[in-house]
Amino acid sequence: MHVLMESGFTVLGQPITWAELIGQVFALAVVFLAQRRTLWTWPVQLVSVGLLFAVYVSAHLGGLAIRQVVVGLIAVYGWWAWTRRRDPVFGVAVRRATPVELGVVGAAYVAGTVAFALVLTALEASWAPWPDAAIFVGTVIAFAMQARGVVEFWLVWLVVDAVGVPLQIASGLWFSAVVYLVFAGLVVHGWMSWFRSARAQLAPV
Repeated sequence: MHVLMESGFTVLGQPITWAELIGQVFALAVVFLAQRRTLWTWPVQLVSVGLLFAVYVSAHLGGLAIRQVVVGLIAVYGWWAWTRRRDPVFGVAVRRATPVELGVVGAAYVAGTVAFALVLTALEASWAPWPDAAIFVGTVIAFAMQARGVVEFWLVWLVVDAVGVPLQIASGLWFSAVVYLVFAGLVVHGWMSWFRSARAQLAPV
């Protein structure tokens, strides 16, 4: 890990470590794999969070660093959960969220962001506690919904991307900012794919 953090290259005057590059490429691969609802989504995610944890600790973004730990735990759960929801026709079974679930998700996002931003501020763990907290809470919610096969997790990711791009740029993590923009395109495609799959699973045989 030390070698990956200390070495890298420069693009347009912006340094990129190998840890950031590999971690973000694997994070992109996770979105690609999630679209196809393959179990490989989760082990690839575990590799990504290990690398990005080190990157965000180095950038003094405590919320994003802690996010990697939580996402790693969710990835273990998701791996287990997806093995139990295999459909012989559609692969991993997915579904639309209910109105009540969407209300709970929205309330949890707002309350969680406020609470975690206050914690980061009190601990002086981040130079940008509010967007840092919004990304952390949104990521946890998105991965939890993904593990449960809820289609709307893709929409939560769009919110995370919208907050994440300017924060990554302000942190000097230009490559990560570009990756977040690519994420947004993949997220839209993933939403459409899961939406069609959920509708097909509800259709009468």
